[in-house]
Amino acid sequence: MNNKIKAAVAGAVLASASVANAGITWDAGEWTVDMNGNVNAFAIFADNKDSGTQIAGGLANTSTGQKNSENTSISTGLLPSWLGFTATTRQNDLDTSVTISFQPGAGGNQALQGGGNTENRQAFLTFGDKSWGSVKVGKDLGIFGSTAILNDMTLLGVGSNGAGTQHNGGAAGTTTTLGGIGTGYIYADWKGQIAYTTPNMNGFALTAGITQPWNTTNLSTASATSSGGSDMYAVEAQASYSWTGDFAGKLWVGAFGQEVQNLTGANIAGSTDEDASAFEAGISTSIMNIGLVGYAYSGEGVGTTGMLSDGFSNDGKSRDSDGGYVQATYVIPMGTKLGISYGISELDDNATDAGLNLVKQNERVTVGAYHPLTKHLNLVAEWSNVQSESNGPQSDLETNVISVGAILFF
Repeated sequence: MNNKIKAAVAGAVLASASVANAGITWDAGEWTVDMNGNVNAFAIFADNKDSGTQIAGGLANTSTGQKNSENTSISTGLLPSWLGFTATTRQNDLDTSVTISFQPGAGGNQALQGGGNTENRQAFLTFGDKSWGSVKVGKDLGIFGSTAILNDMTLLGVGSNGAGTQHNGGAAGTTTTLGGIGTGYIYADWKGQIAYTTPNMNGFALTAGITQPWNTTNLSTASATSSGGSDMYAVEAQASYSWTGDFAGKLWVGAFGQEVQNLTGANIAGSTDEDASAFEAGISTSIMNIGLVGYAYSGEGVGTTGMLSDGFSNDGKSRDSDGGYVQATYVIPMGTKLGISYGISELDDNATDAGLNLVKQNERVTVGAYHPLTKHLNLVAEWSNVQSESNGPQSDLETNVISVGAILFF
């Protein structure tokens, strides 16, 4: 990914309080206002290879019950269309900012929907100084898993389109696709948070904060459920080291922890409290026109695809999960970036899960071409093969996803 496009992606996804990667800016009194974002849409064709029962938590679709095994849609990709506003100023020796953004969908699949769904993923303020760092307060992308999704090449495209209505699958006509979410990393998601980021210390930086605690979400009826909130915040942190030069790159490690309270299930007397935790490590490097990424995570109780999704069995015990992805890209002389990515996410079963049709692993291979028609406009073509394997009687499912479209940053 060339530097201009990577900066645009970083700005659109993370909406940094800085206007270094500004879109359209103007001065308003003591404030500088930055309007930025993107518009994208893709023609998505999904071919479901296998019949049988849909795997709970599986990202490949079954063809059972359909007239044919194919689905089509016009949808946004992994990155939703985006309109963001950031206003910054410096007062009393503090850099302060506020960011609010809107994410409209590209379309729906029913009449009288008004053309699709709209989300509001960001509403946060920051304050700080380059001498001591910055504080963020409000709703923004979570800390754990954020760098994994930022380095995913399918951020400019589609990747996995999800399974039916169980996730936001592009072939289902909803807001976004999954990209590599659930096939290599857990979604960082958009969370209320109070976080502190250190200044850059010769390439080293640390972000740590408290975030809104999640309740569990379940696709399997044999998973424990939590409700009623928590008396403890989730804690997330990520440390990184970046370097520049002919061989540039970034190393990062991260952690997540949360007490999950009031778990109830068929094999729990009353309710119980358990802990969910996860760790991650990754590296991204660039050498001339070659880009390489490697990432891995491991957790207990965090589930798969979405944080705390099917993380606990119905006896209140945490399920182990792990995964990661590797990716290689190459920019050819005409400017087109060619890439290949492989990712896998695994979810272990517990003793009470015997025979349960819960996902054991989701696996994805994506091959993509990303051509910068201008410095702001990219044409994108991808092919992804998504395979889901079950711990239960439905052994596996497979879906091929082909997508062609365009994404424009401003």
